[in-house]
Amino acid sequence: MEPMDKSPGTRTETGDDMRLVARIRAGDQLALSELYDRYSGVVYAVALRILHDTGAAEDLLQDIFLQLWRKPDAFDSSRGSLGGWLAVIARHRSIDRLRQRRPESDIEDYIIAGGPDLRDETERSLVIEKVRAVMNEMSPDQRKAMEMAFFEGLTHSEIAEKTGQPLGTIKTRIRSGLQLLRARFAS
Repeated sequence: MEPMDKSPGTRTETGDDMRLVARIRAGDQLALSELYDRYSGVVYAVALRILHDTGAAEDLLQDIFLQLWRKPDAFDSSRGSLGGWLAVIARHRSIDRLRQRRPESDIEDYIIAGGPDLRDETERSLVIEKVRAVMNEMSPDQRKAMEMAFFEGLTHSEIAEKTGQPLGTIKTRIRSGLQLLRARFAS
């Protein structure tokens, strides 16, 4: 399966997502195909950013959409959007796979891979620009903690150990950074 990108985010898509999930519950394969077309780029990009391995990212992409097909009730719309849920699942699974292979190789030995070829480069660039602007508003310590958590896939404990900062401080920096990002993207 090759990822496609149709960036999520509009309120119309949220309602449409719920209709598609309901169709998946009824066994409609076309509904899964539509959601795959809409969100595979996001899932693949998250996995690739953490795993730095196109094959592993593609496997993870397939696993996540297979999970959605088998257990569509796992998604709870009251807790957030489908795109956000899929991205979080991708992040968690990527980190799990990274931890499984850590004894074999050191994460520092990997070269950062480029992102996937996305159809809507303009929209992607605007999102990246907005994230960079918000990240630049953060203190250097907070920005580093966010980067280590989300781009290197480190746990809060691992970040605290690497930086020599207390675990509570790391958790606070990451939580307030996420709140800042959420606030900027909500407006």
